[in-house]
Amino acid sequence: MHRVGSAGNNTNSNRPRKEKRLTYVLNDTADTKHCAGINCLAVLKSSASDGCDYLFTGSRDGTLKRWALGENAATCSATFESHVDWVNDTVIAGDSTLVSCSSDTTLKTWNCLSEGTCTRTFRQHSDYVTCLAAAEKNTNVVASGGLGGEVFVWDIEAAVTPVSKSSDVVEDDCSNSMNGSANLLPISSPRTISSSNSIRTHTTQCHGYVPIAVKGHKESVYALAMNGSGSLLVSGGTEKVVRVWDPRTGSKNMKLRGHADNIRALLLDSTGRYCLSGSSDSMIRLWDLGQQRCVHSYAVHTDSVWALASTPTFSHVYSGGRDLSLYLTDLTTRESLLLCTKEQPILQLALHDDSIWVATTDSSVCRWLAEGQTPQNVFQRGGSFLAGNLSFSRARVSLEGSTPAPVYKEPIFTIPGTPAIVQHEILNNRRHVLTKDAAGSVKLWEITRGVVIEDYGQVSFDKKKEQLFEMVSIPAWFTADTRLGCLSVHLDTPQCFTAEMYSVDLNITGKPEDDKVNLARETLKGLLVHWLAKRRQRHGTQASANGDVVSGKDMTARSSAHSRIEVDGNAENDSLVYPPFEFSTVSPPSIITEGSQGGPWRKKITEMDATEDEKDFPSWVLDCVLNNRLPPREKTKCSFYLHPCEGSAVQILTQGKLSAPRILRMHKVTNSGMRCWWVAYLKMIYVVSFSRTLTLILMGSWL
Repeated sequence: MHRVGSAGNNTNSNRPRKEKRLTYVLNDTADTKHCAGINCLAVLKSSASDGCDYLFTGSRDGTLKRWALGENAATCSATFESHVDWVNDTVIAGDSTLVSCSSDTTLKTWNCLSEGTCTRTFRQHSDYVTCLAAAEKNTNVVASGGLGGEVFVWDIEAAVTPVSKSSDVVEDDCSNSMNGSANLLPISSPRTISSSNSIRTHTTQCHGYVPIAVKGHKESVYALAMNGSGSLLVSGGTEKVVRVWDPRTGSKNMKLRGHADNIRALLLDSTGRYCLSGSSDSMIRLWDLGQQRCVHSYAVHTDSVWALASTPTFSHVYSGGRDLSLYLTDLTTRESLLLCTKEQPILQLALHDDSIWVATTDSSVCRWLAEGQTPQNVFQRGGSFLAGNLSFSRARVSLEGSTPAPVYKEPIFTIPGTPAIVQHEILNNRRHVLTKDAAGSVKLWEITRGVVIEDYGQVSFDKKKEQLFEMVSIPAWFTADTRLGCLSVHLDTPQCFTAEMYSVDLNITGKPEDDKVNLARETLKGLLVHWLAKRRQRHGTQASANGDVVSGKDMTARSSAHSRIEVDGNAENDSLVYPPFEFSTVSPPSIITEGSQGGPWRKKITEMDATEDEKDFPSWVLDCVLNNRLPPREKTKCSFYLHPCEGSAVQILTQGKLSAPRILRMHKVTNSGMRCWWVAYLKMIYVVSFSRTLTLILMGSWL
């Protein structure tokens, strides 16, 4: 998992606390496309006859997008950016509240019609949050489930209240392990719930509200569904059983067995009598909850079933999964039809009038004809088959080896995405990263500016990497990954401050060529230049000149915690950003980090409003950009000797041993009157590595 920040150790531990990390996420395209697989879909129908319908998509790139839908057209009208890991599911509660869950262990609520405003963050889950379920008629109720085996039931109306920016992190103070009385959802008449093995709640309330925490799952939860009134909840996961709950009390009603593998998708009809389940055993099962048994099994798919969507009358079901196929099945006659095939596994489905939106592990979303209002019309095209009630490996015999032909060859509309980056290599100059995306395109990134400096097209990644090899040695001051489908650069202190270069090698004009530039410090200044400018405006000229972000008392306390702080004497204490560290404002990177309070957060560098402070940023970042203070490092120098080149009559220097700092330019040596000894060597650049923290670089040209 892409872990953004590292939590501190327990109070009783004597081990040193690990500092929080700062990550910045790069993107070379406009912020109107996803760059990773689409995990979830939600359709918001307009209440006005001439209004616009909206499609919400949640992606593995960590963002959600709102698409204004027209006649075979879709326009990205907003990007919802706050999650720091994959967005796994999203539902719409009421008319204007969007709820999302993520692998960052949080739930977030958003104003559907805003420009991307996150109204609240909930941190009750202990692991990835994988699924959500909403009650269509009772717009207050939303349930969430995750890999920790936890299922929470939320009253969104009570939970989402106007709060300040910092209040969205107070939920961290809530205990996840204490039993007590619960706040009941406004579904039925209030009554007291006593502690039991079926329900776990919290005595510490967050702003007067805590969710009902249902206890019962021993393993991960991958699917949830709720009936229209919110009086019935079903859940499934790796335990291979369907559990049925009363979400008003958290009590367990029944357990349904039948699947042989992980349950990945669930549906409930509006009355709560029938339940559909899709599993990694490739089967779809129809359950009668009144009879507490499976009444039908449908062997349609050849691999895991990951997505289900039913018609409004619950008479037909659309299903997709790992076998790249989308099927339509009549639940009564068992007749099934292959609607279309995709090139990637199907992750989510969403019906929209007479069409269906299909999300896959690709970054694009397709709209296919589905006849959702009159699905029986599709069967008139022919090509249907009778779904068996055994696993497909045995039931396929009834098909006599034939492969069904898809009804539709092409979607009626596609919302394109950007191909995800699937491979990367940090070059040894430690400023460039070579990447390859899912379409095979190879690009060269300059990570200190966050831009693509060369697009090589579809060429061999390995050959291009060999061509770009340089005989230089720079300490590894950052790490990178592509989990979000784009390039994420991670800075960890103190390692990130080990790399320096001379200003002349960075082509920085107006600065002495022998001045050393700390790559991490200048990169941080480039990332936070907009924040610094807004901070000056917010706090005034005097505050910006002093560089204070907290009170003097707090700063003294923090300074004492960092008893050994090194001041970078070679850099001015200002906000001047040199050209090699200027980030794009057209496609600005996003920062992911966390401070002393709350959890990780994510925001574009151009959208920070200067309200962020020590509660939001790691202290080492503020020390660097505001106070010009870097973590301590050893004042080590390397001793070396110079010997005449072979065949030279020059005598050995009487001064004997010489010394060098971390980096040493060749002209420093040649200016010492020793040019004749190095003539044979100046045609090359010699790099001698003596330790992890010390590198002697002899470089330059003969003048």
